Amino acid sequence: MGQSHQRPRRLLGLDPGQRRIGVALSDELGLFAHPRPAIITGRTDAFAAIARIVQEEDVGEVVVGLPLSLSGDSSAQTDEARAFSSRLRERLSVPVSEWDERLSSVEAARSGAGRGKRNSGELDSAAAAVVLQAVLDSRRGAPA
Repeated sequence: MGQSHQRPRRLLGLDPGQRRIGVALSDELGLFAHPRPAIITGRTDAFAAIARIVQEEDVGEVVVGLPLSLSGDSSAQTDEARAFSSRLRERLSVPVSEWDERLSSVEAARSGAGRGKRNSGELDSAAAAVVLQAVLDSRRGAPA
């Protein structure tokens, strides 16, 4: 008989920025998003670091936060995030999706996550967790 290795795969949430990429990972049940250390761009090959996380954590999908304006329009940052997603799709063997991240950084800061630690990447990863939690909740049908 075949193996029943049907363990749920995790979701990886990313909040790309020019200096740092916020990182969050779901639990195995897909209930909660947990911030992880941010990837400091310039210090490491970000795409290699993301590929390593995907492999080591058995990630089944990557979700990239898409910074739309409050009106829902695209901006230069939106275009950069879409280009980042496109490059990830070329390098990863798992699906890469995008999710509207409007106000995720504000919500993360308001919650106290990463307070006073902007340069460390904690706020970036807290924002990635806010976005990933919204994805997890929407897929479970939980109220937003």
